[in-house]
Amino acid sequence: MKKVTKVFYISAIIVFLFIIWGIIPADILPKGNLNNVTTIIQGFIVDKFGWFYLISASSFLVFAIYLIFSKYGRIKLGRPGDKPEYSYMTWFAMLFSAGMGIGLVFWGAAEPLSHFHTPPYGDPETSEAAKAAMQYSFFHWGLHPWAIYATVALALAYFKFRKQTPGVVSAILEPLFGDKIKGGWGTAVDVIVVFATVFGVATSLGFGAIQISGGLSFVFGIEQTIMLELVIIAIVTVLFMTSAMTGLNKGIKYLSNANLVLAISLMLFLLILGPTGYIMNFFTNTLGSYIQNLPSMSLRMTPFNEDNAGWINGWTIFYWAWWIAWAPFVGTFIARVSRGRTVREFVTGVLLVPTIFGALWFSVFGGSAINLEFFEGANIIQHVNELGEETALFAVLEHFPLGAIMSVIAILLISTFFITSADSATFVLGMQTTNGSLYPPNLVKFIWGIIQSATAAVLLWQGGLGALQTASIIAAFPFVIIMILIVISLMKSFREEAKEIEVRRKQNK
Repeated sequence: MKKVTKVFYISAIIVFLFIIWGIIPADILPKGNLNNVTTIIQGFIVDKFGWFYLISASSFLVFAIYLIFSKYGRIKLGRPGDKPEYSYMTWFAMLFSAGMGIGLVFWGAAEPLSHFHTPPYGDPETSEAAKAAMQYSFFHWGLHPWAIYATVALALAYFKFRKQTPGVVSAILEPLFGDKIKGGWGTAVDVIVVFATVFGVATSLGFGAIQISGGLSFVFGIEQTIMLELVIIAIVTVLFMTSAMTGLNKGIKYLSNANLVLAISLMLFLLILGPTGYIMNFFTNTLGSYIQNLPSMSLRMTPFNEDNAGWINGWTIFYWAWWIAWAPFVGTFIARVSRGRTVREFVTGVLLVPTIFGALWFSVFGGSAINLEFFEGANIIQHVNELGEETALFAVLEHFPLGAIMSVIAILLISTFFITSADSATFVLGMQTTNGSLYPPNLVKFIWGIIQSATAAVLLWQGGLGALQTASIIAAFPFVIIMILIVISLMKSFREEAKEIEVRRKQNK
């Protein structure tokens, strides 16, 4: 434990205190329980600063697109002779698995179905509602979240591999604040990063356990109980800790490739066995409307319509805050596996490949769900309302040939995404609490793995996962400001490097 910094101890204490707060029953603290307090704070932030999230997220997307076409696109994330560590396929698989794989499985059918019945505008359950449902699903999982991830990941990779600074978020801000960032302010930044990562991932572990148990219940008739969910967390903990101990180039690499194979297999199964022409027409039409309406959706607020304002707060602004809360975790991991790529190659890959794959995924699963509702009157939404959103995917699959086989593949996919997310998070937490070490000690990763799983299990048992998710999103608010500073610091370093390159070029003439 000689390598750990004070960020480790401060973060561990904060997490422990929040767990204790989260398991205190509401009748003991009727107004001061974690769920109540975090809900009030989040409601205030969303109500007063929703516009700030929209403008910030859109600005990060504009910044990412600018970098692709700028003169800085040729800068390499590493030394001049560095080559990429991973092939394109493995690189895409790893960043995708850590980024939002388990979320796509959970929401692939559930979100478009929800928007179809409760649209962002207009009448529900109409053709227009179906178009808006898919368009906003593309929007919520498309360019904006990946631009947020790319901004943090690019800065971390650039400063770590090109400038040889510690691989922690606070080190990115040194060009702006100098050595002052190495003191208390830098520690505060890194603690926020760890806080958001632990709670964000622990929440996902809890929800992943709920969906796996829901799938087992739906397919095999196993009773869905809290004990089953806790057993799933225990089993997955053993698996992801085993993977984490093997290192980045074995466990995470192989599992990420397996994720990609399973995900593509499941998607192709449904695409071929489902309404293929309808799905591809829906995909093509929605892709066009998404690109066409991207600017207006990006800045859409409803100052004259309270009902629509509630929809935007509950979906778009919630998602933007959630992606920002996940940015330190996903950004750190993407940065670690991206050494040797140019800025242009990096940003283009991170923005476009997951966005297109995600759009296809929603078209296949969400499109199939809407097709069943709109044309066949399947009424899947009633089933979802009764049994929970975690069963939406399985409720859709049972309507198609080989539905049981596809459901088993889906359960395996959720499990492998579950493992890679937790595995990646232990690695990131290890990096962030050992001053950016690329090879954090196994003991540190082990401790963070146990903390994550214990947090998920305890709060799942107490019903406090929602409060934990809200707490993580609250941490996103200060991190938005940190991200703005990251952009300024990165551009300052880019300009200085461009000047140095120009000077050397003139000297060599």
